[in-house]
Amino acid sequence: MFDRTPAELIIYSIYFAPFFFTVLFGFLSAYGTMKLLQATGWICHFWHPGLVFLSFWVLLTSLLGLTILPP
Repeated sequence: MFDRTPAELIIYSIYFAPFFFTVLFGFLSAYGTMKLLQATGWICHFWHPGLVFLSFWVLLTSLLGLTILPP
């Protein structure tokens, strides 16, 4: 069960935890979602855009971590 998840990823002699990439992809997904909301004008329906970004970041990181990139 735990044998398919690497403990660390090595890129140019730097060790990265797999959770780092999960958080990074979650951040990039949340950033793209916020840009899409701004382009369509839906961001004006939210009280605090910073909190919306943070909630999208947590939500998308959790979804990515549970489905695509398990820790």
